[in-house]
Amino acid sequence: MNTNQNAENTTLTTILAEISQVLSHIPEDDLEITAKRLEQAPRIFVIGEGRSGLMARAFAMRLMHLGAVSYVIGETITPAIAEGDILVAISGSGRTHHVVWTAEKAKAQGVYVQAITTNPDGELAKTANAALIIPAATKFRREGEAPSIQPLGSLFDQSAHLVFDAICLKYAEAKQVSQKTAFQKHSNLES
Repeated sequence: MNTNQNAENTTLTTILAEISQVLSHIPEDDLEITAKRLEQAPRIFVIGEGRSGLMARAFAMRLMHLGAVSYVIGETITPAIAEGDILVAISGSGRTHHVVWTAEKAKAQGVYVQAITTNPDGELAKTANAALIIPAATKFRREGEAPSIQPLGSLFDQSAHLVFDAICLKYAEAKQVSQKTAFQKHSNLES
């Protein structure tokens, strides 16, 4: 039992070290600027594919808890996006076709596009009005990416989740949303 416990702790310690290394390269100002943009938008839309899409959904959910009007692109109840809205588009590689295409289409309609990616030279970053760069490993293992023991884009997705939570924290502070207020927006149809 002790041997397995040590092996698990070594794996978890390595994963935490990888995440910590990536997050240490993200300027606090980037988080604050992104949160400010979200505060000013009447509606926030998010898009991502695969696991990155799950991180985007979690972000939209937490924003809703904090009082934002947020939507996930592709859901049946998502309304038309309009000028003045903000689109947060996430793609580790910065080249996920549907995400880039949606960002291009939104920007053409006067929507502010905020990219979340590892690739400052990718199509998504070039399309977006602003890009928050998370220098983590992706499934493509481009030169210069952080090394990772984890498969595919796990390090990017984990780091993105924490970046989104940090942005939400700043958003909540600026909007003066308390834990009690956020909890009131949490689903009450669960056991």
